[in-house]
Amino acid sequence: MIKDMQPILIVDDEVDIRQLIRLHIERVGMQAVEAESGREAIALLQSCSFDLIILDLMMDDHNGFEVLKYLHENQLDMPVIVLSARTQVQDKIITLGLGADDYVTKPFSPLELIARIQANIRRYHPKKKYPTKTLKFDDIVLNLDTYLLECYGSIHRLTSLEFELLHLFMLNPDRVLTKKEIYRHIWKHDHYDENNLRVYINRLRKLLDSPSSPGRHFQAIRGIGYRFSGDEL
Repeated sequence: MIKDMQPILIVDDEVDIRQLIRLHIERVGMQAVEAESGREAIALLQSCSFDLIILDLMMDDHNGFEVLKYLHENQLDMPVIVLSARTQVQDKIITLGLGADDYVTKPFSPLELIARIQANIRRYHPKKKYPTKTLKFDDIVLNLDTYLLECYGSIHRLTSLEFELLHLFMLNPDRVLTKKEIYRHIWKHDHYDENNLRVYINRLRKLLDSPSSPGRHFQAIRGIGYRFSGDEL
């Protein structure tokens, strides 16, 4: 956990969304607490301190608007990121008027949400320092905060999907990952598109190729998936 930092409160009645957000929050060294309703969130706010709230609007038991009203009435000063499927401009205007700091629509990119979380916390708590987290493999350095890839003296900015895909392989070196397994982790479903996956693998191959060892890191296992290795393939 980042020094002197309070947890982030995730308020959403969909357990899969809460767990997905929590996973990405913990990956960057922060902690999270979950609440499945506005009522539970208000109870937690009465007894705990948080550095930021991620707040769904539409919940059966005390919706997000009521949580925002509670924060305002009790003068609880903390950043709030509204995360909602409601895309109407009026909803954004109302929530920002009630004190929300940011508005993210569903479906959302977890990496973009993490970036917004960090930006809002830095704005509210400028003295809190974030350690730079990196993942290293041979001559490859993947920055988990900035999503930059450094290899063979060059720095590349990855897209969200490129980052997630390379991160998955670097966490599983020398292991064959099936196409279905890769799709389940990155695209969150089992119905994989082989051509789409091949396109992203080839993009990473080009970035990771060294002048002396082209195609060094990725091996296609025919009919199964891919293996990532530091050995000559």
